[in-house]
Amino acid sequence: MGVAELAAAIAGKKTSSVEAAQHLLARAKQHESLGAYLAVNEEATLAQARAADARLAAGERTPLLGVPVAHKDIFVTRDFATTAGSKMLQGYQSPFDATVVQRLAAQGVVTLGKLNCDEFAMGGSNENSAYAVAHNPWDASRVPGGSSGGTAVAVAARLLPAATGTDTGGSIRQPASFCGVTGIKPTYGRCSRYGMVAFASSLDQAGVMARSAADCAALLSAMAGPDIDRDSTSLDHPAEDYTALLGKPREGATATLPLKGLRIGLPREFFGEGCAPDVIAAVRTALAEYQKLGATLVDVSLPRTELSIPVYYIIAPAEASSNLSRFDGVKFGHRAAQYGDLIDMYKKSRSEGFGPEVQRRIMIGTYVLSHGYYDAYYLKAQQIRRLIAQDFQQAFTQCDLIAGPVAPTVAWTIGEKSNDPVANYLADIFTLPGSLAGLPGMSVPAGFGAGGMPVGLQLLGNHFQEGPLLQAAHAFQQATDWHTRTPTGF
Repeated sequence: MGVAELAAAIAGKKTSSVEAAQHLLARAKQHESLGAYLAVNEEATLAQARAADARLAAGERTPLLGVPVAHKDIFVTRDFATTAGSKMLQGYQSPFDATVVQRLAAQGVVTLGKLNCDEFAMGGSNENSAYAVAHNPWDASRVPGGSSGGTAVAVAARLLPAATGTDTGGSIRQPASFCGVTGIKPTYGRCSRYGMVAFASSLDQAGVMARSAADCAALLSAMAGPDIDRDSTSLDHPAEDYTALLGKPREGATATLPLKGLRIGLPREFFGEGCAPDVIAAVRTALAEYQKLGATLVDVSLPRTELSIPVYYIIAPAEASSNLSRFDGVKFGHRAAQYGDLIDMYKKSRSEGFGPEVQRRIMIGTYVLSHGYYDAYYLKAQQIRRLIAQDFQQAFTQCDLIAGPVAPTVAWTIGEKSNDPVANYLADIFTLPGSLAGLPGMSVPAGFGAGGMPVGLQLLGNHFQEGPLLQAAHAFQQATDWHTRTPTGF
């Protein structure tokens, strides 16, 4: 069942939260080979489920009461170990819950466990996890995408109805596309970063993956909202009910043409030679469906799209080198067993605790922030980032939403790009611009490409336009069934 269906079943006493949790824990164990989970705590999960059933028996009703989900292992949790997919934090037990976890728990959501991810959310394939490679349920020889790979795998394999993720440069949208599920990254600052293990503070944003836009809207409504006392980057913008527009025609539209008047911008830079023909074909077919729903397609341009890769891979590593400096083996985190002096302890602890990709990004970040290079690299990247954001604002004068591919190809095979980091980075070309501009974005299942692998349609909205974004995605899903497709064997 999806989120809404399961919530209704629990509320109608067709099942209980405890029974749902037990069933999904059993499914997680049955499909351990997928590598979706990094931590489970059956005792804690069932205690939360019993508490949810007690709230239900007392007459409480919330849209998510008793629904089991899981969290990307970037969100700290009191009852489950938090590692961020890294040996540096192996066995770490947080004394508090992240705001996102706390808010969902307040709505009666039950935590099933912690989901696999690239180490400190650095990667686009989930191959950088220190504990296990996650496998795409559509083809176990292929990557699920990353960094929120475990989240995408768990939702696609029907191990749970929905799960949280984080998106720094595309880490919700890209794995959602590769695994054929729906994922949304809200406007930067919409969801609190308090309790999220930091990678790049000006880019990290919590979001959610589920089967449908409707399910994403339900969870995002509970997760989002200001948290300015604990997160200085949290937006002082009131929480919204993102389900309010679902199933409703746009103003001036009709029941048969629910998206009449919606202008969808197609950036010419997203449909060039760098995108595989099978991906473009699936996206074009999805866009034709939008036209049938009354939307109008408009050609737009995002001329600095190509610059988003060098800009991101200067800014994000720079912020990572600063954020990860706290992991030095002194107060918490991995400490080397043998060392000579303090400097030797730092070197050995960090060399042993961090994997190759994290070390690579720390080195890049330290370099671009160093004296003599700050102005030439980091400052210049921040200036171009502003220009990329301006490109979007210019495009939004001509359209309401922007659409295109999520990634240039379908999921590649495990190990295919392991020795070529730059090739891995290039896969983020279509997701990075929206992240750098702080815009909300979605991946919506839109068909299949080479090898029968899923293809996602990316939808981008202007700041605070999550509601219309979800409305457009929901209308598409009411007219198609791509989001209901399930991998064989699941």
